[in-house]
Amino acid sequence: MRLRNVKNAYEILTSSIYFVENPKEYKNKLSSLFLKEQPLHLEIGCGKGQFLIGMAKKYPFVNFIGIEKYDSVLVRAIQKCQEEHLTNLKFFCMDAKELLEVFDHDIETLYLNFSDPWPKNRHHERRLSSTTFLHLYDEIFCNTPIIIQKTDNPILFASSLEDLSKNGYILSNVSLNLHDSEIENVNTEYEDKFVRLGQPIYYLKAIKKK
Repeated sequence: MRLRNVKNAYEILTSSIYFVENPKEYKNKLSSLFLKEQPLHLEIGCGKGQFLIGMAKKYPFVNFIGIEKYDSVLVRAIQKCQEEHLTNLKFFCMDAKELLEVFDHDIETLYLNFSDPWPKNRHHERRLSSTTFLHLYDEIFCNTPIIIQKTDNPILFASSLEDLSKNGYILSNVSLNLHDSEIENVNTEYEDKFVRLGQPIYYLKAIKKK
């Protein structure tokens, strides 16, 4: 994906109530960012925000955080929710490698939607569902870890199934064609595009028993 720089991205982000400029300052006090203390769900790589905005509307009894590495992408998410009145949604601009600098056993459910598949074998550990990242996630979950993943990439999906199983996760729900299933779902921007092209969406929900 080719990224286009957005003029005044920093100013747009920092002027929004949905953006948290220095998330590391909120470690161990993330609940203070929200109107109510509620279960906290996290999306890594939230992109332009369609999924998380939809989830925040659908589940007002859950607080949502989306992290995105690129500010020019995150600006689009911020712009989409400016006319909304959501008290259960925040966005951070940060890299997933920095998770432990912000989160400490806070998260109940983690979403990995259309993550970079890193298709070459030598890049396997860069995948967000690799053993490297799964060990990282162990430190951010507060209760029974739950990971939900959607992707259009069969290689990433197969790799995820293998790594999750190796790391103690039980696959509670798997679909090789999400949109032909009865699984409740909120689409991402990528998902809309792939569905229009007739591509199947792979889905899994994995739970780790402690």
